[in-house]
Amino acid sequence: MAAVDTVVLDKTGTLTEGKPKLVTVLPADGLSERELLGLAAGLERGSEHPLAAAILSGAEARGVTPAAVEGFEAVPGKGARGRAGARRVALGNAAMLAAEGATVPDALAGRADELRRAGQTVVFVAADGAALGLLGVADPIKPTTPDALRELRAAGLRVVMLTGDSRATAEAVAKPLGIDEVIAEVLPEGKADAVRELRAAGRVVAMAGDGVNDAPALAAADVGIAMGTGAGVAVESAGVTLVGGDLRGVPKDRALSRAT
Repeated sequence: MAAVDTVVLDKTGTLTEGKPKLVTVLPADGLSERELLGLAAGLERGSEHPLAAAILSGAEARGVTPAAVEGFEAVPGKGARGRAGARRVALGNAAMLAAEGATVPDALAGRADELRRAGQTVVFVAADGAALGLLGVADPIKPTTPDALRELRAAGLRVVMLTGDSRATAEAVAKPLGIDEVIAEVLPEGKADAVRELRAAGRVVAMAGDGVNDAPALAAADVGIAMGTGAGVAVESAGVTLVGGDLRGVPKDRALSRAT
């Protein structure tokens, strides 16, 4: 840790609270908000992703009963699919919709871009190859994050955000935090590849993350740093655990390492 010159940070649950909230429900023409949210919540009951918890909580708060969905299948880095009665249903990012053969209508795509620029993560919902609408989820930045980033920069460290989220959403979070280097829209295996590329370029890399998707990158870094508030597999993959998930522990860890 004393030799680290580059710190790579996951977004959700590392820079942000990791407790996203459902703020937008936008059905396509001919569908109600309740129908759209019911299908999405039905699918997400089988998921452990933070976005799933936000959608389920949002449905409960709106009095929407999750649809009965069977055959849940998680697709890493993309979303999930299953069956609701006779319909094949899916939800996730644009890559998930493409895998389902669903095209996003222009009007829906335009609204998705607006939400991303506002820092929301967009989740599309589809059935039988047709887009049904989208959900927008917002995740507030941890109050301790700005101080942690200032301390890292003051120590002369290069700071990189690495996320599977869309570039627009990632940059909307990165800009107010002063993070200029953003690697976005990366699948889980791509996160580890990005860390390896930095190391191959001669950087000594610490990677901080909290989720199942971050575990390969944590293992690939010179120093893996897990948020103790995140997934167990991330903690198992890392050499350092920040028990309370406070990023200010990273500059503190480096200072302790250099002193030692």
